[in-house]
Amino acid sequence: MKLIIYSVREAEKPYITAWAKKTGHEVKMVTEPLNDKTVELARNYDGISIQQTTKLGNAKLYAELAAMGIKQLSTRTVGVDMIDLDACKANKIVVTNVPVYSPRAIAEMGVTQAMYLLRRIGEFRERMDHGDFRWSDDLISDEIYNLTVGIVGLGNIGSATARIYKALGARVLAYDPFYNVEDEPYVEYTDFESVVKNADILTLHTPLLPSTENMIAAPQFKMMKNNAYLINMARGGLVNTSDLIIALEKHEIAGAGLDTLADETTFFSKKVSPDEVPGDYKRLVAMPNVLITPHIAFLTQTSIRNMVEISLSDVVSVVEGKHSRNEIRM
Repeated sequence: MKLIIYSVREAEKPYITAWAKKTGHEVKMVTEPLNDKTVELARNYDGISIQQTTKLGNAKLYAELAAMGIKQLSTRTVGVDMIDLDACKANKIVVTNVPVYSPRAIAEMGVTQAMYLLRRIGEFRERMDHGDFRWSDDLISDEIYNLTVGIVGLGNIGSATARIYKALGARVLAYDPFYNVEDEPYVEYTDFESVVKNADILTLHTPLLPSTENMIAAPQFKMMKNNAYLINMARGGLVNTSDLIIALEKHEIAGAGLDTLADETTFFSKKVSPDEVPGDYKRLVAMPNVLITPHIAFLTQTSIRNMVEISLSDVVSVVEGKHSRNEIRM
């Protein structure tokens, strides 16, 4: 079987090569994302794996894939918001994702950012940059076991996050529309508003859907404690960026840890000149109580290996007419 894998990173190549050798399938690696210009590269291949946050293209792209005989799209990510699922359904293209590649990787990054903010490291560094190395009563931290962590979304990543915070001694509140009995030892289930109001650390782990877009905006910031921190390791569109900036400037919340921004597709994952960086990023990153990373919470060796192997194996399963447990319902 001949497969093509788009948006290949250097770190993925050894795992792709090893998988191809182990399975006997041919895999063509390309560094470009799948879009209207690169779709032609898929001609004469049996299946496709992608990894990108940018939109694939318009409805014509999906029709072209179907005309080439492509029956599936496998994304090496959890999120599928870059894919037009209606267009896939219309063209009988099966979509698979990698819902579990390493929940711990993302959970650990969220906890890392929360700890950085909680211990006021950015604020201390700002003063140190100006020669002020004094202890400061206004930057005294609290310890995690004294705090309440609020988790929105208890999928694999949210559940892993809950277990880490629980092990550190925190009280963990959680909201998820679906109840999972396995999380009972680690969380107290409650409603969304209660999580927002009571959390000292509010951490988001939900997919980006029409129902979750801007789920954290001005009304929620006003509900939050003034000394609370927002952590977003999921999708930038979950948070209204303009409202976040206002909330930070008005001290409605204490700070934010962000691995993702709503407009990240215009500049994350690439090297850009200073004038190409959006203004909202510049305003946020200048704040010592904000920590931003370029959507790299997943970036561990374990994650990369699992994303490659699961995605390519799903391509083969679907092309062979089998079902994958990672198929997206459409």
